Amino acid sequence: MPDYRDEASLLRTEQSLTNYPPLVFAEEARDLKKDLARVAAGEAFLLQGGDCAESFAEFHPNNIRDTFRVILQMAVVLTFGSKRPVVKIGRMAGQFAKPRSSEVEKQGDIELPSYRGDIINGIEFDAAAREPDPERMLRAYSQSAATLNLLRAFASGGYANLQRVHGWTLDFVQRSAWAKKYNEMGERIGEALAFMEACGINPDTVPQLKATQFYTSHEALLLRYEQAMTRQDSLTGGWYDTSAHFLWIGDRTRFDGSAHVEFMRGIENPIGIKCGPSLEPDVLLKILDDLNPAREPGRITLISRFGHDKVEAGLPKLVRAVKAEGHPVVWSCDPMHGNVIKAESGFKTRPFERIMQEVAGFFAVHRAEGTNAGGIHIEMTGKDVTECTGGGIAVTDASLADRYHTHCDPRLNAAQSLELAFTLAEMLTAELPERVEKAA
Repeated sequence: MPDYRDEASLLRTEQSLTNYPPLVFAEEARDLKKDLARVAAGEAFLLQGGDCAESFAEFHPNNIRDTFRVILQMAVVLTFGSKRPVVKIGRMAGQFAKPRSSEVEKQGDIELPSYRGDIINGIEFDAAAREPDPERMLRAYSQSAATLNLLRAFASGGYANLQRVHGWTLDFVQRSAWAKKYNEMGERIGEALAFMEACGINPDTVPQLKATQFYTSHEALLLRYEQAMTRQDSLTGGWYDTSAHFLWIGDRTRFDGSAHVEFMRGIENPIGIKCGPSLEPDVLLKILDDLNPAREPGRITLISRFGHDKVEAGLPKLVRAVKAEGHPVVWSCDPMHGNVIKAESGFKTRPFERIMQEVAGFFAVHRAEGTNAGGIHIEMTGKDVTECTGGGIAVTDASLADRYHTHCDPRLNAAQSLELAFTLAEMLTAELPERVEKAA
């Protein structure tokens, strides 16, 4: 946690946030919990994606729109392939804080506090910018409110209409080998919609065709902000963190006695837990008992993050333990955080082939254990960045410098995200006969 030197400013900021309107509402969080319960039962699939870290400098409606529409594209591909509804959660409207492995950053002979995300301090390498400033929480709130306002407009105002499926393709994605496949799929969807309309089924009679449900999420890292945004629901009396619909506990903050775990125990939002190589089954089971003693379906999502070469060795023991205890969890795959390397050019990157290897390993584990591979959790953007190498558009080590814009970790660009969705859809399609047989 940051060390705020100006205690008076910190207290004023917390008081202000406490009096601000909620960003999301308890009923929306309950709706998401119901949707995630369907994912846990194998009746839906979870797609969670967005920025590694949102920034104040890059805040622009076009960036929000482009990321939203790539998520829409991915969801359509996954729905078409899996024949299951897709629950869409953005890493948006609150993903401002970042955990750091070191308290300090050193450049040459100068050592300064590490950059912890725009909600805490600035990315510029100077002493004034790196000083934690509590008033940044107010700016993060305002940006989150504006982002949510735009997302709600896109989700319900006609932009998400399935009849616009071709209009969601970004221009630069047309260079991708997957663009043709997406357009062909769009044609098939268009034919189906035309047939349905001839039968009297259209967006006017079935509102689900012209709108979508879209939720927001972030890591509940900065507890002072999260606590100030927590409200008691007037209908049920339960406590909800109104900064997002879904919050998660990171790999660094789920230790025994963690204040983050204790905070999450008191709120009724659906929550996630990152599960990496250091997590032992007995520790995970204790956390599950603490956070979900009633074993409520949809309450807990376990987000595995092992690395492409560790997932098939490390994940099974966790899956078996949770299955044996009967906890109704969603299993989701984060193939990003365990696959960071430093390229020869000096840039931090994530090879696309390693990302896909971890996804394939995740599915293989659940297939072997008889459990449900329920979702995917990725860091991505709708912008034409060059941060992760590989994929059909062949970002190379040499081209990383072309458009390397991330404030923290490398993200998949729109073309790579679409490629991942198609590959993932093929995996889900392959499992379709088995799923139908189990349902029968």
